[in-house]
Amino acid sequence: METCYKLAPGVQVRKEDFGLLFYKMKGPRLFFLPSKNLLEEGFFQKKNSLKDILSRGRKQISENNYTILHKALQQLTEKGVILEY
Repeated sequence: METCYKLAPGVQVRKEDFGLLFYKMKGPRLFFLPSKNLLEEGFFQKKNSLKDILSRGRKQISENNYTILHKALQQLTEKGVILEY
């Protein structure tokens, strides 16, 4: 089963030209996810995996770019910005 993600408590996200900007209320700290138009803020409010959302939107992404995006999500998880479930 693919990992799903949600925002950690006290974190907000908004869409920017480069992708997503995360704002951690404790800190404050900013985190960037260079996802361009592949992910929307709503991705973190629904139970979707990265593969689910990309296949549903029929967004073409190379295996290399998928790996980069997946690693970036893992880093945000390690920093407590998003949670896995």
